[in-house]
Amino acid sequence: MTDAQNKADQQSRNISRTIGILAVVTFAMLGLGFASKPLYDTFCRVTGYGGTTRVADTNENLVSDRVIEVRFDSNVTNGLPWTFKPNQLSMDVQVGANNLTFYKVTNLANYPVIATSNYNLTPIKAAPYFSKLECFCFTEQRLEPGESAELPVVFFIDNQILDDPRLDDIKTVTLSYTFFPVDEKA
Repeated sequence: MTDAQNKADQQSRNISRTIGILAVVTFAMLGLGFASKPLYDTFCRVTGYGGTTRVADTNENLVSDRVIEVRFDSNVTNGLPWTFKPNQLSMDVQVGANNLTFYKVTNLANYPVIATSNYNLTPIKAAPYFSKLECFCFTEQRLEPGESAELPVVFFIDNQILDDPRLDDIKTVTLSYTFFPVDEKA
């Protein structure tokens, strides 16, 4: 074998290796792209990042004397023919206690509409301590023409908030929901 053939073989192996590496990176990036939304949602739910509250199965907290006002906010996106309002604008809750509130939604259209909601909590630094035991968020809601529904939210503020001195100034939090139409074709 000549030097020219060795160089050509080496160059061919380098090109093949580069193509293989690029293919692996491409498939890894594609997989990460598909996994990013569920991973981000999980990260937000676990850490409370971006005002995302936690979802709990049970509340084993002791009830504290500390009271925090919880305000309720509701929104619908443009093009969704629904009214959506909390039954009460706020409530004073004891840290550690279970609480129940309702939101009322009505379909104003003359056809069935399916929508889903997301939520957040402000101030963001309180979100890791706000847990929901029952919620209508991320669940498709179908309402017939003129139909109304009462949507419950069962929640508590974890008493671990008492151990975080950064949150001593928290007197009020706002739980906000926004409904979006669901594209039935998707």
